[in-house]
Amino acid sequence: PGVSTISIFVFMLSCCSHPVTVSTDVTPTSSEHGTPPKPSEGLAAQIENQGKIANQQEKQQEAAAPPNQEVAANNNEEEITHKQKETAMGDATPFSTLLRDDDSLLRSTFFKVISHHHPNLAKKVDVIYALSQAWTSSNENTDFELLEKYLSSLKPEETILVASSFSHMLNLHNLTEEVNSSQTERAVRLGEVENPVRTTNKSLLKLTGVNGYTPEQVYQHLCNQQVELVLTAHPTQALRASLLKKYAHVRKELDNLHNKRMSPYEKIETMESIKSSVESAWRTDEIRRQKPTPQDEMRGGMTYVNSVIFDMVPVFHRRIDTALANLGQPRLPLRHTLFKFGSWMGGDRDGNPNVTSETTRDVVIIARLEAVNSYFQAIEKLMFDLSVWRCSPELKAYAIQVAAAEERDVARVSEMRKKRNYADFWGPIPLTEPFRVVLSHLRDRLYRTREVLHQCLVHPKANVRLSLLEQGALPHIDELYEPLKLMYDSLQSTNDESVANARLLDLIRQVSTFGLSMTWLDVRQESTRHSEVMDTITKYLGLGSYMEWNESQRMDFLVSELKGKRPLLPPCMETSPDVQEVIDTFRVLADLPSDSLGAYIISMARTPSDVLAVVLLQRECGVRNILRVVPLFETLNDLNNAPATCRELFSNDWYKAHINGVQECMIGYSDSGKDAGRLAAAWALYEAQEQLVAVAEQHGVKLVLFHGRGGTVGRGGGPTHLAIRSQPAGTIQGTLRVTVQGEIIEQQFGEREVCFRALDLYTSAVLEACLDPPPAPKKEWRDMMVQLTRVSCEEYRNLVFRRPEFVEYFYKATPVSELGRLNIGSRPAARGKQGGIETLRAIPWIFAWTQTRLHLPVWLGIGEALHKVLEEGKVDVLHDMYLNWPFFQGTMDLVEMVMAKADARIAVLYDRMLVEERLWHLGEEIRNRLRSTQAAILSVADKSALLGPSLVPAAPNSKKLTAALPVSHAMSTPNLDLKIQLRAPYVAPLNIMQCMCLKALREYQRTGNIPGDKGYTPSDPEILDLLARDPSKDPSQHPFVSAMYDSLIITIKGIAAGMQNTG
Repeated sequence: PGVSTISIFVFMLSCCSHPVTVSTDVTPTSSEHGTPPKPSEGLAAQIENQGKIANQQEKQQEAAAPPNQEVAANNNEEEITHKQKETAMGDATPFSTLLRDDDSLLRSTFFKVISHHHPNLAKKVDVIYALSQAWTSSNENTDFELLEKYLSSLKPEETILVASSFSHMLNLHNLTEEVNSSQTERAVRLGEVENPVRTTNKSLLKLTGVNGYTPEQVYQHLCNQQVELVLTAHPTQALRASLLKKYAHVRKELDNLHNKRMSPYEKIETMESIKSSVESAWRTDEIRRQKPTPQDEMRGGMTYVNSVIFDMVPVFHRRIDTALANLGQPRLPLRHTLFKFGSWMGGDRDGNPNVTSETTRDVVIIARLEAVNSYFQAIEKLMFDLSVWRCSPELKAYAIQVAAAEERDVARVSEMRKKRNYADFWGPIPLTEPFRVVLSHLRDRLYRTREVLHQCLVHPKANVRLSLLEQGALPHIDELYEPLKLMYDSLQSTNDESVANARLLDLIRQVSTFGLSMTWLDVRQESTRHSEVMDTITKYLGLGSYMEWNESQRMDFLVSELKGKRPLLPPCMETSPDVQEVIDTFRVLADLPSDSLGAYIISMARTPSDVLAVVLLQRECGVRNILRVVPLFETLNDLNNAPATCRELFSNDWYKAHINGVQECMIGYSDSGKDAGRLAAAWALYEAQEQLVAVAEQHGVKLVLFHGRGGTVGRGGGPTHLAIRSQPAGTIQGTLRVTVQGEIIEQQFGEREVCFRALDLYTSAVLEACLDPPPAPKKEWRDMMVQLTRVSCEEYRNLVFRRPEFVEYFYKATPVSELGRLNIGSRPAARGKQGGIETLRAIPWIFAWTQTRLHLPVWLGIGEALHKVLEEGKVDVLHDMYLNWPFFQGTMDLVEMVMAKADARIAVLYDRMLVEERLWHLGEEIRNRLRSTQAAILSVADKSALLGPSLVPAAPNSKKLTAALPVSHAMSTPNLDLKIQLRAPYVAPLNIMQCMCLKALREYQRTGNIPGDKGYTPSDPEILDLLARDPSKDPSQHPFVSAMYDSLIITIKGIAAGMQNTG
């Protein structure tokens, strides 16, 4: 053993008393799967002997301790208060120390669980963690070789369990980061620490105290401000819902340890509760064995709305009301809400054949059922609160009207309510309790509405809109809102303001926010699918081929039909299945309640006729309240042509009258980034927004921009506040629509504290973007961006689209071909048969590079562009842009953050194990580009290390500008560098095991032979059960292949957790 071995041994000596060491918890026993393989002569023996020594020491300590419960409680309390002896990583702050301690606590808990079930496996996982921590600390090749050799000695079933162990530990670590963020947020609200990102309250104070706005002006703006968050089913959430719920419980209990005063016994019970969820998660199959249906995806997304968002919206509005009161302003109007929530789940059919017209109908009904159930529960609680007898004359009159109807058949009403199993108040309620009379009536109507919706779900041919018009159901939200408002006004008039502003006000806020649909469903379809329908119609009518007409001919035809009154759609027209599905979708929309539907999104929209065709098809299929039609501009060319497309639309008199002065346009971050690279796409999006707003203003139209942002930086993701504050001035006019995709839903709305923070950031950022917009970029900056994006786009496309060997390298060096086995979404990974990068969707494109730790789509081309400018001696211009332009600073900071997660050393392993030697030069070129880009970013930001402080001096006159700047990513995510360091020892083994699995599976697919030991035939029942968890697999599949597939999927999920990104 050389220096590396000694360093590991010293490390293990220093950690021998650390609760992570499994051997201190379990007496070594005979292995379930044989003797542990040794990574090198003497090393494993040294580590295991050290574990035995530690085990003996702990046993001696336990023997010396008095065997009573009080001592156990004190010992457990000492563990819970995190007195572990660890070497500090970075500067010790209360929150960084808390993060390290929580990480150790959950890791220790996990090791106790696997030690109980698999003692020998626990020892191996402990050794692997130590080896990985040694390598991530030393960066020595010899340390990496030891880790790789040890992992390669694992048996197939051990590989599954080891991969699962590290995957679980990463997810548990992520919980500590979430709890740490919550603790930081609480400290900010208590004024104990300063947060670089402003809350809404601080924004209000800044706008009135620094920017010169009066409180009345700020209040009026908030009364007109609204953010709509659209939850999408993009397949980027790798964790199963079963595990998410268990982890949520762990997070809650860990948070309780920090926030509640507990006795020693309560701490023991809390730790047992944590251990229970950790053990349950460990014994749960973390692989999703079947693809989710769109309905499954919708129910998963609705869980966040029901369990977190629904309750937190009134809490947040209450906080805003309090902040406004401090400025001498009234509450926000009851009918106004700062947030609306939309959904694409079950409505996004672009390239997804699993989303059909029946799917769309189902998800609308399910969403309305969720809303009705939520309101039903709220009404029942409110009935206990509002026992008040005094009321206004208006409420008394309404109560008399309701009671009179019930008194006509008292026995029937009482029997009906008893059968419905209401919580209380079965019989008619006396008029001396007028609030309960009205609430009881609303409860009956909600129950009836639920019955009608259940019948619609069972009978697929029923017209949902007409069914809800039946007597007793609630067809429109006004029929729920108006009685609640009447009760609120009554309490105000009788000076019972405190009662009015309690639970009743919260319910009114929820009704105003969620309506009867809970989320408004958007429908999305690709533009050519509508053209195919129009082509079928024109051919059937003998008018020629719509597809062959030029744009002018199409527009003339569409406008003529829209102005006319004759039916266009022949009832007996023969159609292809694809065309019929589009028509069926429009007909289903006609049968659904209009307040359940949002916008109709046209993906790959390129011409005005794309928009008018959808308007016409809606009318022809009987849609009464025409959905607003939103063109989605995605590729670089589409973004560049978007202003001209909208100019032609707004120049059409019929269309301008139709939109009534408001037009929504969606801009896509994903496909533009895949098409041109992140920097060129970001600038194209910036310019497109500016030009679209200018065109709209010229035609007297208010433009609402819908931002199709993904979770990763490569797909437009990033910190909320930074993203919004980086938008061009004047493009957010008090209204913002933005998608919240995949794992970002969990990150922003998975927990109440986190949800409150997300709502706060959206509100603060939009408020400041409107009232304190960023400075307009100088001409010098614009010229610089033109130069940078031209070079970066060219470099990106030269490698990705013009290098003939790149596609082959990409499919060999990444797990992109295997991602489909994850079953994390109902949508296919490609828009057709697998081919070049063009056919691949943006999510797997990003996902694959995230797995190999290169993150290529985020930075490719940027380094060459920056170096070219630096070589021209224009560093001062770049520094000026970085210091004073939020857009440029935000872009650079996000790229820097992603590169801090990159690891070229891991990427070398993928090349060495999976790529033919003739392509190694391409991998080396990419890694060199990564290093070059890192150096360029550091030069622009004038930093000595990634995520370090910027040394760029502030200009004398830049004080006001910097006050409006978004903070750097490192600042807006406290302890980010520490978080990345803590994740590193968990991620590295997963990358190595992933390469081993990919190599073995691809060799098997190529040759049909099992690599290595062909005689792998496990007979242990427990191992056989482990390998037989996939009910859909081929019974004849070799157990080795089953083990490798399971291990591969687990590593993919684990690495995604470590990067905190999928696609």
